[in-house]
Amino acid sequence: MQQLNFAMIDAHIHQWDAYHMSYSASLAVKLLGKHPYLLDKLVRLVKSDDLIETLGLTNHITAPYLPENYLQDIGHYPVEQVVHVEARWHKNKGKGAVDETHFIESLSFNQETVKLGGIIATADPRDSNFKKILQLHSKASPRFKGIRKMAAVHEDQDIYAWADEPHLYANKKFLKGFEALAHYNLTFDAWVYSTQLNDVIALAKQFPETSIVLDHFGTPAGLFGQVGTLTGLTKIARGNILFRWQDDMAELALCPNVYTKMSGLFMPVLGHQFHKQGRVASKQEVYDLAMPLITHVLKSFGPYRVMFASNFPMDRVSTSLVNIIDAFSDAVVAYDPNALQQVFHHTAKQFYSL
Repeated sequence: MQQLNFAMIDAHIHQWDAYHMSYSASLAVKLLGKHPYLLDKLVRLVKSDDLIETLGLTNHITAPYLPENYLQDIGHYPVEQVVHVEARWHKNKGKGAVDETHFIESLSFNQETVKLGGIIATADPRDSNFKKILQLHSKASPRFKGIRKMAAVHEDQDIYAWADEPHLYANKKFLKGFEALAHYNLTFDAWVYSTQLNDVIALAKQFPETSIVLDHFGTPAGLFGQVGTLTGLTKIARGNILFRWQDDMAELALCPNVYTKMSGLFMPVLGHQFHKQGRVASKQEVYDLAMPLITHVLKSFGPYRVMFASNFPMDRVSTSLVNIIDAFSDAVVAYDPNALQQVFHHTAKQFYSL
């Protein structure tokens, strides 16, 4: 376990509170928040099976996650600042997406909790008011740094789709609107499943002046076990997922405007079963599973384009944040003893201009 002698930057956390914001589980939480068993039953009843499989447990979308909750999760590790990434605000279409930015600005980020360094909001480049929405985000917060528009749709239809079309980043309206990001000097967080990495490669090549960060190493669904109908069903299938991911990540790394987040590696959609076993992965298990992925990405991108990010509370379903930091920092040092501060601090600070 590394003893970090500096305060890190966490480049990807989510904040929400169903009692004080508008998102898809709000009504259920307000009705049954004091009855967790019934709330779980209701959420499982109204939400699709593929979404539940992706999330692992329902309490990750129903329980509030606020600065004080993150402070508890971070344990003894010092954090200089965090970046909030849009959390699929329910009214996220059009100008309604700006409400999330106002909500994040209202939270208790301070010296007693943790400093908010940046906000990655959401907006759809296909929207005719896209430029106006970017301006409204900027007006709502001086910490507005860029947007994320999720495009994760898997060819296995029983894996949850986070977008309304399978190749969103190739959509002509999307590409036309995307031009505005460079004009406003904004970053773009891309999130796809690993089967869609070619879409990110094409996007990065078409807009070389736009800084793009790939969330969660491109989320190779099924890499560690079966998800959906047939994804990751056999050892051979999982090996093929790994080989294709390695090749596509290496090709993506050739785009100098693309960075990636060392995050999201313990979401259940990768095939983890820890939540079904009623336990969390140990630090050693986290290290053994993540080490090959981290090593390959560091070899491909170099430490100057890789940034640590927790994705909390989403990965909490599989392990603790302390275990993740313990294991990921060990993996980085095993690859390059001099890369730790770059990956856990400098890259995010430079990319987001924190």
